[in-house]
Amino acid sequence: MADPDDPEVPDDPEVPVVLVGGRGSLPRYARRGDAGADLVARVGAVLAARGGRALVPTGVALALPDGYAGLVLPRSGLAARHGVTCLNAPGLVDSGFRGELQVLLVNTDPENDYEVAPGDRIAQLLVVRSASARFLEAATLPPSERGEGGFGHTGR
Repeated sequence: MADPDDPEVPDDPEVPVVLVGGRGSLPRYARRGDAGADLVARVGAVLAARGGRALVPTGVALALPDGYAGLVLPRSGLAARHGVTCLNAPGLVDSGFRGELQVLLVNTDPENDYEVAPGDRIAQLLVVRSASARFLEAATLPPSERGEGGFGHTGR
């Protein structure tokens, strides 16, 4: 069994990364135990107030192993302080994708534009195990406690 205090746990997947455009940097965990690794902007962009958006390249292309996927998630500090978040969160990175990771940012602030500078931390990458399901057509579904209860069915 791996030592939990060892920063390089051998059961963690190794992910080859190519830095694109000479300005990329490896995804990095800010602190030991963090689940998401920071992704940084390779180029700058201006996000206009009231919904301005931009597809911001990260300078990172990677090869996730089969059985893994990447989820691109917002940074809570950007959302709390500036109203900037990822528009399609979570963004899904399939194991077969080899292009540069790009983050679709949106500015929800009603008054202030937001400027992204090269090197700014703009999102987090969470690497997770994934499974491929076999979908089988059925005439009915087995019962469950929840049943067909959907949006808001448990109350406020």
